[in-house]
Amino acid sequence: MPRRRTSSSSSSTGSTSGSTPGTTTGTTAAPRNRTPQPVRIRRRSFGDFVKAFFAFLALAVLLVGVPGALATQIGWPLPDGVPSFDWLQQEITVQTFLNILTVIVWLAWAQFTACVLVEMKAALSGVGVPGRVPGAGPSQLLARQLVAALLLVGATAASFTPGLSQLGNSYDANQKPTVAAAQATPGLFAQQQEQASGAAAALAEQASHAAAHADAGGSTAQQGDTKFYRIQPPEGRHHDSLWEIAQRHLGDGRRYKEIFELNKDRVQPDGSKLSEASLIRPGWIMEMPGDARGGDLVEMPDEAPNVSPDVQQQISDYALTGDHAQGAGAQGGSGHAHGGGATQVSVPEQQRPAHDTGHQQATAVGAESDSSFGLPEALLTAPLLAAGLLGALGRRRRQALWQSAFGSVGGRRGMEPPTPTGDAQDVQDALLVGADPEGVRLLDRSLRGLAASLAEESRALPVVYAAWLSNGDLHLQLAQPAGKPPAPWQQGQDQTFWMLSRTDAERYEDVDTAAPYPGLVSLGTMDDSRLLLNLEAVPGIVSLSGREADRAAVFASVAAELATNGWSDRMTITLVGFGEDLTPLAPNRIRHLEDVEALVETMEAETRQRRGALGAAGHDSVLTGRTGPAQHTRWAPHLVLLAAQPSAEDALKLAELAADAGRLGIGYLVGSETGDLPGAAWEMEITAQGKLLAPLLGLELDAQLLPAAQQRAVVELFVEADPERETDGPASTPPFLVDISEQGRPAVYARLVGPYEIIGLDNPDGERSALLHEALALLLLHREGVHPRVLSSALWPRGVTDDVRSALLDRLHDWLGTDPDGTPRLTTDGSGRLTLTKTVVSDLDVLRSLYHEATQGRGVGSRAVRGRLLTDALVLVRGPLLADRPEGRYRWLTHEIVDAQLPLLVADTGLALCEFHMEKDRAEKAIEALQAALRTAPADERLWHELLRATHATGDTDRLTALATDLIGRSGARGLPPRTEALLDELLPTWRDAIAAVG
Repeated sequence: MPRRRTSSSSSSTGSTSGSTPGTTTGTTAAPRNRTPQPVRIRRRSFGDFVKAFFAFLALAVLLVGVPGALATQIGWPLPDGVPSFDWLQQEITVQTFLNILTVIVWLAWAQFTACVLVEMKAALSGVGVPGRVPGAGPSQLLARQLVAALLLVGATAASFTPGLSQLGNSYDANQKPTVAAAQATPGLFAQQQEQASGAAAALAEQASHAAAHADAGGSTAQQGDTKFYRIQPPEGRHHDSLWEIAQRHLGDGRRYKEIFELNKDRVQPDGSKLSEASLIRPGWIMEMPGDARGGDLVEMPDEAPNVSPDVQQQISDYALTGDHAQGAGAQGGSGHAHGGGATQVSVPEQQRPAHDTGHQQATAVGAESDSSFGLPEALLTAPLLAAGLLGALGRRRRQALWQSAFGSVGGRRGMEPPTPTGDAQDVQDALLVGADPEGVRLLDRSLRGLAASLAEESRALPVVYAAWLSNGDLHLQLAQPAGKPPAPWQQGQDQTFWMLSRTDAERYEDVDTAAPYPGLVSLGTMDDSRLLLNLEAVPGIVSLSGREADRAAVFASVAAELATNGWSDRMTITLVGFGEDLTPLAPNRIRHLEDVEALVETMEAETRQRRGALGAAGHDSVLTGRTGPAQHTRWAPHLVLLAAQPSAEDALKLAELAADAGRLGIGYLVGSETGDLPGAAWEMEITAQGKLLAPLLGLELDAQLLPAAQQRAVVELFVEADPERETDGPASTPPFLVDISEQGRPAVYARLVGPYEIIGLDNPDGERSALLHEALALLLLHREGVHPRVLSSALWPRGVTDDVRSALLDRLHDWLGTDPDGTPRLTTDGSGRLTLTKTVVSDLDVLRSLYHEATQGRGVGSRAVRGRLLTDALVLVRGPLLADRPEGRYRWLTHEIVDAQLPLLVADTGLALCEFHMEKDRAEKAIEALQAALRTAPADERLWHELLRATHATGDTDRLTALATDLIGRSGARGLPPRTEALLDELLPTWRDAIAAVG
């Protein structure tokens, strides 16, 4: 958090085109003291004119004098004609050396002239820090200094000449730099000049009307105690902000809102208006509250001898707009008014009413927040984080299933993953309730679709600082205007916002392009809008202060979402100072380092490598490497999360590394006890009440957190699902076994494997029949119990009220009824979860029980029993799970792994029955069993291998060749898997020739 300080200094040179509170860029060579201090208008001194005169002389001598002297005094050094072989045999004289030296001087002059042209073009066009002229380091530096000194006399800024540390550090140079909402690009002379010309034009227009309005009654100009402040250009890397102006002149930075309210929507000298507190420009005029004190304030209409007549005229003209602007604000307000002053900084204006059909998972969660039943609220209100964790957990469990599928018969294959208990069970339920996979899918498709559209138009990706999800719409907050967005995107409240409605986002399809903004991560919500900060684009360090436990919860949330989010391809996440090892969440992404020293060493090497790679590829930043002709490069972000506060020395090193990090795709989030870190572009604080504050950015968020207890539980879920984790025994028992004897006939029998049928219950009447069937299916697939919140969120993904959920549970109780002894078939266990009695079973329960009994029970000691049980199990398989489920229902199945479990279980059953028959050389019976299993598990390579072996056992070569041909046709362009080819080489060495002859 910003606080009042007693000293101030600036540590490096550079300039910006605009200012954002608390934002800095550039390369830091020493600690940067961001103390608020008055930034005075620097007028052109006699020394500036002297420097400009000598710069002009130097350029004239170097550009005109040198070639003139060479041409008149030495002449043309090269031969007049084509040299012959005899020319090489001539004697080398002093004249020869003079000619060679002359050629070198001509080349040096040409290189220097090219440097001057490049620097002059960049300075006048506003392109940014220009590209390097090959091999012209010192020459280009000299040209840059001379050009800057010459043009300085016509500029409005005081310091434009970049230091040596900024050479080559251009940022997004292919776009025209303008004022950014949270970043300023270093070393841009042309932009300040452009603003000066714009201000002059606006001044000329206003001057023509000044006399007519000079005596306007009631205007702010008539108030003798009204004070004004003129936004100053940056000194070094220090940028003016409303917070610091309020801190200097009002004694409290939090009063920046008062300044904003006095000046919003008023026309500035350059013709633009103040619409966001974080976006102010040098040369703008700010009316101040009456109690403002301190230097640099101009009190009008009193005489101000220290202010130039031009500035006096600008302030007088600006004062005339006061009543009009304030009156308009009082009458109607702006789109920002819903959240007070703080929301006016970044929250996008609402493009449609809140009751629109666009859905946001946070709203759905909020509808049931009063009945969380003890589930962790932190995950219930984090839809994107929950969706990422749930998806990653599902992939981990599937990987464990597939990996175990190649073990021995009777192993973990086809069995349920370990059932979590305690905190891990609560966290899993919270993930199921809170997750918004549809929102993640739309966000991913929208961002990739935007990248693809820009690539088709040969346009570069704009730098995006943040994304807002508001009422189902997606708003991107750009670092600087980037022109008209491609359809269906629209321009938002101003040129730095691009907006995509949910309706348009749903039209996007999957596209084969790199994820453009993988560094986006959720920080929290404000006024029902969710903020995602693009960590890799921040021009410097993001610091986070607050209590250690509160900071740890923010860091854990950020790390977990980055590791598992669905809108990135690849990334590296380096963690330092984390108490809990988060590697199990994403072993390929996360790495832990022991201390800050190891981090600095690692990041120094990474920074050098990325700078070299970008230079070799000819890219200005990682964004230009992710789209267009070079998108195969896939520049992945590297995000550093340092939870422990670094020492002063280490903080300086990190500040130096972070100065150029945004261009390189490296982001830094660093914890701080005091919030005072050198190189910190954005400063945030987490409070004990869970508020994430960033006053310089005007943010006050309900922070997204992952407290220590939930963090440990999440890690436990992933550790339990680790495919490399050793199990207690060679086999696992299904969580629910049924009595498969005649005496175990159930009271209610549901057929799920294939078309959905229920035996033993009357079909419910009315529209609620589908809901009751779906609820029963969910309960049957989770014999361990289902949390009421999980059940309701599965049936109503958009949320539902408590009374509707309670009514459904009552109907479900009544429909299922009771057993003959009066026991309800739907009960509630000690943890409040809904469970079914053993008299309600499904064919999937029976299938698991039959396979378990055949391979680990009575079938182990009796061949006849094993064959009968395996045959009965295959008979139960009638197709895929819930084959006739209606479209739009049963979406909760995307969170399940049963679609992977069932094919593996059927394949295991078919393989076991095939082995049973092959023991007696009954190849035809084995083929029949394998073909039955393939109808449900057609992609299981093990079934095809055994089918090849069984077919080979029949001795029918033509039949084996036909099977091989069928396999090749199924494999498509990918071709046969290597193991299948090796098996065919063994069973049918001539299979390639035979298939070629057939085909």
